[in-house]
Amino acid sequence: MFNVSEEFFTSLGLEKMPQSFWDNSMITKPANRSVVCHASAWDFYNQKDFRIKMCTDITMEDLITIHHEMGHIQYFLQYKDQPVSFRDGANPGFHEAVGDVLALSVSTPGHLKKIGLLKTVQDDYEADINYMLSIALDKIAFLPFGYLMDAYRWSIFSGETKMDDLNKKWWQLRECLQGISPPLSRPKTSFDAGAKYHIPANVPYIRYFISVILQFQLHEKLCEVANQTGPLHKCDIYQSKEAGAVLGDMLKLGSSKPWPEALEIITGTSKLSASSLVKYFKPLIDWLKANNTGHRVGWDMDTCPFQLPLQHDLLAILQKWPETATSNGNSCGTGFSLILVLCTVKYTFSPYI
Repeated sequence: MFNVSEEFFTSLGLEKMPQSFWDNSMITKPANRSVVCHASAWDFYNQKDFRIKMCTDITMEDLITIHHEMGHIQYFLQYKDQPVSFRDGANPGFHEAVGDVLALSVSTPGHLKKIGLLKTVQDDYEADINYMLSIALDKIAFLPFGYLMDAYRWSIFSGETKMDDLNKKWWQLRECLQGISPPLSRPKTSFDAGAKYHIPANVPYIRYFISVILQFQLHEKLCEVANQTGPLHKCDIYQSKEAGAVLGDMLKLGSSKPWPEALEIITGTSKLSASSLVKYFKPLIDWLKANNTGHRVGWDMDTCPFQLPLQHDLLAILQKWPETATSNGNSCGTGFSLILVLCTVKYTFSPYI
């Protein structure tokens, strides 16, 4: 699985993993000691020692995770000759996006057939919708969670959420932004947010929200460079040296340039935009519009017991969704469906992190 991931990177003309990576990485769970299995990539800042720590299972999910983690390693390799202070991503969202951009190609049925993981590919409308829905359940369903994780952390740091209300605030955000309720009443003495690794580990999370927006924007432009003319959800940049060269030029900068300049190298614009994400899922949006007709989708925002203390309030914009959609000339339907989340991101996302 790691060799398959490495071969995707080298097919683009990017760097191979150094021998020290294979010698020092932990890619299976040790039998003789307890370890933290959360997958992670490590740069030892000596220009030669880069490692992944992961308890790998032989699953499609872990194949995608490997591409994500190896994307971090590729970024390390590309900017290793920068001064130490510039050996970092253009911003944290860029670091998270690199491997996931490639995973958008890796997960396509056409690519899985190329590398021998699928014998046949069913190429029809129903198969396309099923594939896009599987990707949406991973990417789009994640967006409100990616947003609320740091909304929660920031509310604690600002003092808006008190110690006695840590669990209450967590479930308020989960209920209002995700529509998820706990299966039983949760006491204030519990700390359910701590079940998510990044909360007790104090890892900022807005990077993952930004990464989802960014990876589709990069994916569209890399597909253009690779002369892929079909729909975005079928694009596979595998073996495109042209796409790899453009991606490599951005990665080599590390954090030596402001992130808008790094973004412009690939996309031609310094502005983050969710338009590529909407374009990718356009066939699914149309399908959902047709199939949700006559059904109530979502939950009643009027009963939510709180407001987010943020200047660009996602909750407020969602509550005003019909007016927002109309004023922007957008045809997205109302209600808390995938359609709404896809379209709302376009209007609520701010590039400042």
